[in-house]
Amino acid sequence: MSTNIRELAEQYNDYIIERRRYYHSCPELSGQEIHTTEALKADLEAMGVEVELCKTCHGLVGTIKGGKPGKAVVALRSDTDALPVEEKTGLPFASENPGVMHACGHDNHMAMLLGAAKILTTIRDEIPGTVKLLFQPAEETAQGAKAMIAEGVLKGVDAIYGAHIWGDFDAPYIDVSAGNRMACCDTFRITVEGSSTHGSTPHLGTDAIVAAASIIMNIQTYVSRNNDPLNPLVVTVGKIDGGQRFNILANKVVMEGTCRTFSRKTLETIDKDLERIAANTAAAFGASASLEYQHLTTPVINDHEDLNRIARNAVIKLYGEEGLGHLPTMMGSEDFAFFMEEVPGVFGFIGSRDPEQGYIYTNHHEKYSVPEEVLQRGAAMHAQFALDFLTEKAGE
Repeated sequence: MSTNIRELAEQYNDYIIERRRYYHSCPELSGQEIHTTEALKADLEAMGVEVELCKTCHGLVGTIKGGKPGKAVVALRSDTDALPVEEKTGLPFASENPGVMHACGHDNHMAMLLGAAKILTTIRDEIPGTVKLLFQPAEETAQGAKAMIAEGVLKGVDAIYGAHIWGDFDAPYIDVSAGNRMACCDTFRITVEGSSTHGSTPHLGTDAIVAAASIIMNIQTYVSRNNDPLNPLVVTVGKIDGGQRFNILANKVVMEGTCRTFSRKTLETIDKDLERIAANTAAAFGASASLEYQHLTTPVINDHEDLNRIARNAVIKLYGEEGLGHLPTMMGSEDFAFFMEEVPGVFGFIGSRDPEQGYIYTNHHEKYSVPEEVLQRGAAMHAQFALDFLTEKAGE
């Protein structure tokens, strides 16, 4: 069966590449994936896949019901949105929408899942159960997964698999490593209030910039002295805005940043800890500080042993042990984590780095592209995981 899926992926290689190029040429930003969703619907219906559109977002669900007895349901996910990036790849199928590009590789994700749909519909009679194809919008804003979950797309789903093509990971390897894969993404905003005065008489005011600078330094000390050194944690202040003029003490500073970790325990307290540090530090300078904190995404952790085993064995069935690779754990984030909070899941990576062919740029770069021969592997992996999971469940 594994050989069959590999051969089918090779058979549909041209289709997968053609669809990748099509979706790459017409990217749409998060929350605006109207044309993309319409095209995906047409692609799936042309294969005889039942399609249901989401009502509150531009997502859709394709359903493939297998021909063999089986009650289990497995979901496969692709994201569909693009980034506000001006493309500079020089590709003949480059973005036709100025300032918008599939710089994160979601065009490849759609093509791979469409390829998997081709494979699965071809072997439909051999599938013991049901496969749901989730085409999710608004991953870049971390809103799409939650919107689809709220509409009940995971109802009855027993497991979910998703994958990301990655520019820092060598092609054509597939990584389905167990454990921590991608961190959470929390955001925060600290507002520091002081009082203005002329720059020549600083003693008559309260300098919000000085207070803000001390808050930043104390936050970094929090990471090095309050956090367990065995727990990966990043706290970054990426934006700071304050002051009116060169000779006026700033009466207000606003800082924005992000926190990244895998520890759910840390996530329970970090907002309160940062609020305490900001308020107390500001008070030491006679200023005040307030914190707004948002848990944007949760961590992606492959912590289900049975799914990890099925995913790893799927790679080996398709491409042997030599097809496996390992991408080190990263502090980037993915809203696929929300699906994994609802049902057991596993998340993989498809390598796209190939310096010999010139594929040296990574995700979100204006020149990011991929060696298209890896896409059939991503499609095969989707299909193999789905079939293996359903077959194992049917035998229980």
